[in-house]
Amino acid sequence: MRKLILSATLAALAAAPAFAKSLKIEVAGEANGTVTIDLFEDVAPAHVEQITTLASDGTYDGVVFHRVIDGFMAQTGDVEFGKVGGDMNRAGMGGSSKPDLKAEFSDIPFERGVVGMARSNNPNSANSQFFIMFAPGYFLNGEYTVVGQVTSGMDVVDAIKRGAGRNGAVVGQPDVMKSVTVID
Repeated sequence: MRKLILSATLAALAAAPAFAKSLKIEVAGEANGTVTIDLFEDVAPAHVEQITTLASDGTYDGVVFHRVIDGFMAQTGDVEFGKVGGDMNRAGMGGSSKPDLKAEFSDIPFERGVVGMARSNNPNSANSQFFIMFAPGYFLNGEYTVVGQVTSGMDVVDAIKRGAGRNGAVVGQPDVMKSVTVID
C-alpha cells in the first residue's frame, strides 16, 4: 500500500509544472488588496523571465495603472514614466532598460483575467508594460503575447480606478502597484 501511495505521489509531482512562478501584486488606491497572477513560462518564457526579473529587482514597485478602459482592461508596468510622483502625462510611453522582446504568440484566448503584454504597433516591442482583461477581448488573440492568468484578486482588479476617453487615460491619482513580488 505504501509503495502504491508513494508511486502515485511521485507521478503527480512529475506531472506538475516545474518551478511554476506567480506574481503577487499589492494594489493601493480606489482598489485595495492583493492580486495573484500565475505566469505561463511554457507559453511565453522570454516575457515571463523579463517580468519576473523586473519584479524581483523591485522595478514594478510604485508603478501606476495608467490606462484603464471599463469593460476592456487595466494597463500598468511603465517603469520609466509610470512611477508614483512622476509626470503622468508620459505614463504609457516608456519601458525598462531591458531590450524589447520578440512576440511569443499562443492559442490562449484573451478571456477575463488573462494577462497580456502591451506593445506598440510593432509586434516585437513588448518590454515591461502589461494589461489585465476585465472581459474577453478576442480581437487580441494571436496579436499580443499572453503571459499569465489572475488566480485570485479579480475583485481588486475590477475595482481599479477607470480612465477617461477612448484611450482610458487615468485622470487625477491613479491606482498603484504598491509592491510586486515573485512567488516560486
